[in-house]
Formats: sequence, C-alpha cells, structure tokens
Amino acid sequence: MKELSFEEIQGNIRLKKFMPVYLFQGEESYYIDQLTNLLIESVVEESERDFNQTIVYGLETNVATVINACRRYPMMAERQLVVVKEAQNLKNIDELVHYVTKPLQSTVLVINYKYGKLDGRKKLTGEIANTGIVFESKKIYENKVPDFIVNYLKNKQIGIEIHSAQILTDYLGNDLSKVTNELDKLTIALPADQKRVTPEIIEKNIGISKDFNNFELQKAVATGDVVKANRIAKYFEQNPKNNPYILTVNALFGFFSNLMVCQFERDKSKDNLIRILGFRSAWDPRINDYLEAMKRYSPTKTMNNITVIREYEAKGNGFENPNTPVGKLLIELIFKLIH
Repeated sequence: MKELSFEEIQGNIRLKKFMPVYLFQGEESYYIDQLTNLLIESVVEESERDFNQTIVYGLETNVATVINACRRYPMMAERQLVVVKEAQNLKNIDELVHYVTKPLQSTVLVINYKYGKLDGRKKLTGEIANTGIVFESKKIYENKVPDFIVNYLKNKQIGIEIHSAQILTDYLGNDLSKVTNELDKLTIALPADQKRVTPEIIEKNIGISKDFNNFELQKAVATGDVVKANRIAKYFEQNPKNNPYILTVNALFGFFSNLMVCQFERDKSKDNLIRILGFRSAWDPRINDYLEAMKRYSPTKTMNNITVIREYEAKGNGFENPNTPVGKLLIELIFKLIH
C-alpha cells in the first residue's frame, strides 16, 4: 500500500474512510497529534464513547491490555476506537504484531509513537502497512515554517505578512507544536475587529521587537549596514531573554548556508533562486536579502563567514571562551561577518 500524505489521511478520516490500524510515528509531534485527535473526534459518536472508546498511555499499560481492548466488539455502535498515546513507552510493543496481522474490522487502533520510529526491520511495521496506515511525521525545515504559519492562520481567516512569519520562525524555531501554541495565543489576543497579525501584535504579546529581531539583523548583515546591525546586536545584548544567542547564531548560519547555495547555482535568476530557496513567490521579501548579499559577499567570504559562525557558536557554549558574555560575542561576530 502506498504511503499517504498527512493531507490524504486527514481527508479520508473526514470522509469516514477508516482503516483498522494507524501507526503515526516520527520526530514532529504536531502532525501525530493532529491525526490522532481527528480520529478521536471522528471514529465514534460522542454519545457512544463511554463504551466504545479506549485511550491509554504507553507507560501506564501493556501489550496484552491493548490487544484485549482491540478484540472486544463495539456495544450498540458500528465500531470502537482504541488509542495508544506515547506508544514509544510501551514495553514489548513488537508483540502487537499478533493483533495487527488480523485486526477486527470493527476496531480502529491508533498507535501514537512520538520522537522516533519503530524499528522498520521488525515485522510489526510491515504488518501495519499491509492492514492499515503507517505515517511518518517528519520535522519540517525551518525555511518552510513561515509558509506553515501563513497557511495555519489563513485557515483561521487571519492574515500575516511573510516577514512577520519569518520573525516568529526565527524566535520559535521549527517545533510546530510550539509554533501553533503561540499562534493560537496571538489569535486570541487579536482585537475583535482585527483579522491580521502585525509586527506590533507580535511585539506586544510575544515580546519580539518589530525593529530589533533576527529578520532585521539578517537584512542589515546582507546589505552591510554596520550601524543597524550593531544597534540590533546591542539591543539583543540588553534583552537576552527574548533574543537567545543560539537562535541568532542559527539564523545567521542558515542565511549564509543558503547564500552559498545561491552563489554556486549556475542559474542565478531571481525566479530560480526563489525556487531553490523554497520561497512562495517573487513577492517574498526574503529574496531581496539574498540578492543584495550576492552583490556584497564573494563565495570565499561566504564560506569564511560560515566557519566564523561555527566558531562563535562553540564560543557561546563555552569552548575556548572562559568569560566573554554572549552579548559581546554577538557584536564581535557581526563585525567579522560584515568586514
């Protein structure tokens, strides 16, 4: 059976096209939880859940209990649901193979396995693939998170500019559960008559300055604006809680790594670079940073900057740096990157 995407599985569940076994596994817990919760909402009617829905946790149950629950028949309902949350903690999980080879068609078993995968060499994964659905929830690359943010809010009929989404990404990273949690807070904080998340809203509710953030720092470094870059670095030094050093260093590393990819592309047209960088359109303001940086930095300087960033990442972790504060390290780093 071919592997289905998140959207395909989600669509089939909404159409009530259920499979007898689902294995949701992988490093990104957001999609695992989304599909699990959708099945909890969809498989059994709310009025029938007392007798036909079983939710257990891997650390608090065992395989025999799970199999016994699965082999029961639904009471006055078409089907029953059995969910094993945090199944990565279930001892002897491979023994579930004794059930999944011949699952009951009236039972929907959901195995919610986070932060890793079942051993694909074992029989269990293959048998689930034969009788049900195996879905791996992978971490998305950080350059895809701004688009995720835009689409997530769009589904709530709320708008956001891509540069604001980038600001959030630089601060929150690519943990989608964390990202969506903060987005939900922002939507609640929006005034009743406002349907757009602005930099001002972000600054007020999350604490990321609309003028002093990694997005603006990247722009200053890309264009060689020493004054602006130093002003932002000093702001970060004075506000370390909302501007963690490691996130800034990672953002700069990502920028120069992508810049090097652009510089070694044979086709350096704007349209091709947008495609290579995975941006949505020519209107994405991030492309301008790369176009400007390509004028300023040679490939040799870019490669040297990547080495320097790695060096200052290590210094921030205390390697060969007994006492220089990270705020001062960032100011030093910015100087070396631009000059």
